[in-house]
Amino acid sequence: MNEDPRCCGTGTCIIDPDGRCWCGQQWDGEKMCHPAPSSPSAPGTPESQDQDE
Repeated sequence: MNEDPRCCGTGTCIIDPDGRCWCGQQWDGEKMCHPAPSSPSAPGTPESQDQDE
């Protein structure tokens, strides 16, 4: 297995194609970091509709 250059150095990173690691960090194009908290989706948005189904 090849070492992913995005790994934080622990050797335990599992990074998906979108740059998200299992630990909650995300690749920002330069380094792994914790993404900014997102606000909950408003009622009626596509994200909230997906959760209702």
